[in-house]
Amino acid sequence: MSAQEFDVVVIGAGPVGENVADRVNQGGLSVAVVEAELVGGECSYWACIPTKALLRDAAALRAVRHLPGARAAVTGDLDVAAVLRRRDRFADGFADDGQVDWLTAVGITLVRGHGRLSGRRAVTVTGPDGGTVQLAARHAVVLATGTSAAVPPIPGLADARPWTSRDAASSSTVPDRLAIIGGGVVGTEMATAYRALGAAVTLIARDGVLPAVEPYASSLVVDSLRAAGVEVLIGASPTAVERDATGTVRITLADGASVEADEVLAATGRAPKTTDLGLEQVGLVPGDWLTVDDTLRVVDGSGALLDGGWMYAAGDVNRRVLLTHQGKYQARAVGDLIVARAKDEPVDTAPWGRHVPTADDHAVPQVVFSEPEIASVGLTLRAAEAAGRRVRSVEYDLGAVSGAALQADDYRGRAGMVIDEDTSTVVGFTAVGPDVAELLQAATIAVVGQVPLHRLWHAVPAFPTVSEVWLRLLETAGRDTADRRPA
Repeated sequence: MSAQEFDVVVIGAGPVGENVADRVNQGGLSVAVVEAELVGGECSYWACIPTKALLRDAAALRAVRHLPGARAAVTGDLDVAAVLRRRDRFADGFADDGQVDWLTAVGITLVRGHGRLSGRRAVTVTGPDGGTVQLAARHAVVLATGTSAAVPPIPGLADARPWTSRDAASSSTVPDRLAIIGGGVVGTEMATAYRALGAAVTLIARDGVLPAVEPYASSLVVDSLRAAGVEVLIGASPTAVERDATGTVRITLADGASVEADEVLAATGRAPKTTDLGLEQVGLVPGDWLTVDDTLRVVDGSGALLDGGWMYAAGDVNRRVLLTHQGKYQARAVGDLIVARAKDEPVDTAPWGRHVPTADDHAVPQVVFSEPEIASVGLTLRAAEAAGRRVRSVEYDLGAVSGAALQADDYRGRAGMVIDEDTSTVVGFTAVGPDVAELLQAATIAVVGQVPLHRLWHAVPAFPTVSEVWLRLLETAGRDTADRRPA
């Protein structure tokens, strides 16, 4: 069977694969995208979009209840059915017609089915009917297959039919009791969402709640979860899970205690979707994360390019940063690099890791949509110190900022920045509080741009807004920062 030829073949049509294809297409190259599930991927149907839709109604209701005049107009609780309908609307009813229409409109070829590497710049696609299609790439194959939920090897858990993040994001019902194993972003956000929707929630956080963020931020979230009625078990370690004949799930903990629930969500991390990708055809190990060079070309265990550098990996599958927006950032860079190499044009690698740090290295922005929200970018104090930087941290009570106090009565929050003493720049920022997500882009620009503190003094925040916290943080850092210059 002769192969269909394209300049580029992309395996995976999630946000990363779509952006690679779009960038390549705009550069004048032909491109095919292979997808076995829904075009749009995890983020569109089972992660970012639907989970934020689940959380939004409850966040709006909480905001109203912190304003006395508005609170008087609230006469009931959440309409759970309406929340789920809105979630489904944002997930396009779990159908990808709109995404497919876009691919067609811009001239990108979609090949439905499971794609596997079958040789040098070759991909075999097995379609839903079992038939196969052979694809050949003239210039590059891009692996953008992402990750799937990892179910931990707790005895009995797999047999207990646990929820994964997909089930939590797409469930058509709310269980009376939900147990969550894992205190990371997924566990925390789903504890927030399902408690607001009426479930009795137990969060089992062996390694703590959001252990990667600043301690003051995770502490406020734990306080809020407990105030909302979530049972938070920090340090508890599940040793066995069993679902009985009635459907009840019983989780046994290391201390002998147990938790009973109607559903159990395994939220303990992600695994690369590379098990059945044909990696053995190119000398790599199926199931492993993919390692890449500075321009996201796949390398082997010794760091050498695979067969001249025709294979790229972008997004979660390369394990640089497991966030959709960072994957899309990588995708745009990969697309431009492939086009430049295909046209034998100079490849400017300076914006992608050779001479200056990239966002993947030092300025990753992230929002945890818990109650309260956590917005962060760059390094925590702990991470900066571990990297050997000479740093200090300054913090400020967000509730003492006029804009925050006006936004909600009893506003509780905190913001902090990590300052590199040698460069007099902000290398990390974290804010925790209601609606702090909208503070994040300013912080990201400050970190990415390596803006010296003496220049930040001239970025005057409008009064009265929550952004005034920037002025308060600079004042806390010391008035001499207005004149300090890097050595």
